[in-house]
Amino acid sequence: MQQHHVRVHRSDENLARTDQLAWKIAECAADPVPVTDEVTEMIINRVIDNAAVAAASLTRRPVVAARSQALAHPRSFNGVGSTVFGAQRSRRVSPEWAAWANGVAVRELDYHDTFLAAEYSHPGDNIPPVVAVAQHLAMSRGLTGRDLVRGIATGYEVQIDLVKAISLHAHKIDHVAHLGPSAAAGIGTLLGLDPATIFQSVGQALHTTTATRQSRKGEISSWKAYAPAFAGKMAVEAVDRAMRGETSPTPIYEGEDGVIAWLLDGPGAAYDVSLPEAGEAKRAILDSYTKEHSAEYQAQALIDLARKLHREHPALRQAQGPDGRDIVESIVIHTSHHTHNVIGSGANDPQKYDPTASRETLDHSIPYIFTVALQDGSWHHVDSYRPERAGRADTVALWNRVRTTEDPEWTRRYHSLDPAEQAFGGRVEILLADGTRIVDELAVADAHPLGAKPFGRAEYINKFRVLAADVLEEGEIVRFLSAAQRLPSLAAEELGELTIVAANGLLTSLPTPVGIF
Repeated sequence: MQQHHVRVHRSDENLARTDQLAWKIAECAADPVPVTDEVTEMIINRVIDNAAVAAASLTRRPVVAARSQALAHPRSFNGVGSTVFGAQRSRRVSPEWAAWANGVAVRELDYHDTFLAAEYSHPGDNIPPVVAVAQHLAMSRGLTGRDLVRGIATGYEVQIDLVKAISLHAHKIDHVAHLGPSAAAGIGTLLGLDPATIFQSVGQALHTTTATRQSRKGEISSWKAYAPAFAGKMAVEAVDRAMRGETSPTPIYEGEDGVIAWLLDGPGAAYDVSLPEAGEAKRAILDSYTKEHSAEYQAQALIDLARKLHREHPALRQAQGPDGRDIVESIVIHTSHHTHNVIGSGANDPQKYDPTASRETLDHSIPYIFTVALQDGSWHHVDSYRPERAGRADTVALWNRVRTTEDPEWTRRYHSLDPAEQAFGGRVEILLADGTRIVDELAVADAHPLGAKPFGRAEYINKFRVLAADVLEEGEIVRFLSAAQRLPSLAAEELGELTIVAANGLLTSLPTPVGIF
């Protein structure tokens, strides 16, 4: 990896274009280095993973709305159009709208892959916009599955490398500000664009995708799923404009009125961003990890720990003992700064203890998630969030006894770049009414590469089958899995196979919202 020192420059310093971070990203994207077999196999896994969580969300209101918007924009000129999750493969729409609808479907349940470091990310968000462009231009540009693999590898590489180096959340900027540039870079790789064009795309994509983190604070709305899809849509449009010769704000990162100076660490700021050297394979996807449970990633290990405590301490399953007294006095979760302050009691969001809160809010409440997983010994992407489940009296009572606290050691391990040391879990201390203390901890989720049951191809396929069972017909499940696992060898005319078609009558049975389009 080559390290690039990035700092703010005054306008009169005339920072050369080739010395700007956006150019370094563009050079990385334009490098024709082959994708390794190991990375290719993981890309296949994540294409399956995205389709799995999209299938589970096909009937959810935000996804229905986004899909109806996309279907109102038939394929544009210069290509055959792109597919939309759920719709017939012959139904093609303009690629930016396919990126939009499919991006919402992938993110709606907060159930796909993650990478955490200085910033947070779901790098699988790169896949919908890259696939949409690949499908649209496949025939006119002779794109194949191998080209698509290269584009996805770049998207993952750029986003993860930015996430390792530049914190956005410290300044309350949403993490999709790293996604716009990475998706634009991935599309640039897919299309074989030159560095100058990709450079302009990256600058435009970043400029249009910076927003605050209020989308993930307090009463969290459906925009939480839409924000990454918007970044993907903007990336498609940015590349389109750059291909037509249009330019971007420059230098977008380093300028005295640029992103670093005014949205991040300020005029005196500097970062060191590492990107692959010329000829070095893009392997960052291997640093990321998917979810077994539909909840914020920092909840994954704590759900697994709650399930373990449920098995080992049956008394915890009941709210009260035979004498009518509450069994649990308190539960304290010692964890990282992020878990405590973003999804824990340190956020100071009363909504995280509100049984009438939205699903989007509850999946960012570790007190709620830990309580339900402890009582039920399981976690379900639908049932665990139902209003009747959240409102159960014994659950609300225990939920209000759960607090989080930051532990410096868990924070240090959270930010460690050593995979053997990095941890996203915590230590749980449960005080019972009789004075008994139960203490246990878990560093990484069971499904993590270093966890008790790491995900491999079989687990990704099983996740897809489980989530697709109620919305796709068996023949469609088999067809998609076959196409996805042949991804590197797909011909141009086969890229349209990388979608899922809902069971007959499923989508037509849903009320379709009406807007402007």
